[in-house]
Amino acid sequence: MNFKTITLALVVTLALVSCKKEIEVKKEFQENAVTEQKDTLSAATNPDGKFAKMEFSAPEHDFGTINGEDKVETVFIFTNTGETDLVISKAHGSCGCTVPDYPKQPIAPGQKGDIKVSFNPKGKNGMQNKTVTLTVNTEAGVEKLTIKANIVK
Repeated sequence: MNFKTITLALVVTLALVSCKKEIEVKKEFQENAVTEQKDTLSAATNPDGKFAKMEFSAPEHDFGTINGEDKVETVFIFTNTGETDLVISKAHGSCGCTVPDYPKQPIAPGQKGDIKVSFNPKGKNGMQNKTVTLTVNTEAGVEKLTIKANIVK
């Protein structure tokens, strides 16, 4: 019985150590894969180390007090003050009521562009703060715009 108990304890210990080591290896593999993916993406979108830069005339717009029935729009104007073409690969609102329309073509350094944002207040009441998130080839990789409105019925 003593031999069986020792053997069983040894097998269980080896299994636990082996599983822990396997988890550590998987975690390290995943972290390395994410780093390699980021490096590959950076090299593909920015092979020369230059970035675009978005400078907005105003990154926030306050619609003030609006009624809850009428859709409103604003335009955010920006300039690419970076060293390479600005590419906006994706733009999305923080909810379905906030819809951005953005340039699909690259914006050359020194050129201006605009992003139209529509806000539908139906079903909402009171103070609202919404964001538009832009996925871009700037150093940060993400830019945010904000709209505000006080909705009255």
